[in-house]
Amino acid sequence: MIFGMGPIELLLIVVVVLVIFGPKNLPKIGSALGKTVKNVREGMEEGSEDKSDEAGSPIESHDDVEVIEDDDDADAPEAAASDAVFCSQCGAKNAAGAAFCSKCGNKLN
Repeated sequence: MIFGMGPIELLLIVVVVLVIFGPKNLPKIGSALGKTVKNVREGMEEGSEDKSDEAGSPIESHDDVEVIEDDDDADAPEAAASDAVFCSQCGAKNAAGAAFCSKCGNKLN
């Protein structure tokens, strides 16, 4: 007995599925169902691995890592902002070389 059903009930379900979907579509349906079950199982395994990792491993500390700051990139946001082109129709900010607005599609000057 599978899922509490006997062989007669299973045979009846198979016949109904054959009548509804036809014999040509059965392989497609079986393949899709198999992929779905596989994805669900993988997702459940990932979820249980994530929970065990969170509960079992201590938080790693990176106190010995030295951070090197680069002063050349410190003014990059200002430079990028000055190169920006604003759309005259919607006012959206676009890249300097853009020919059309990324928001409304209007041609930029």
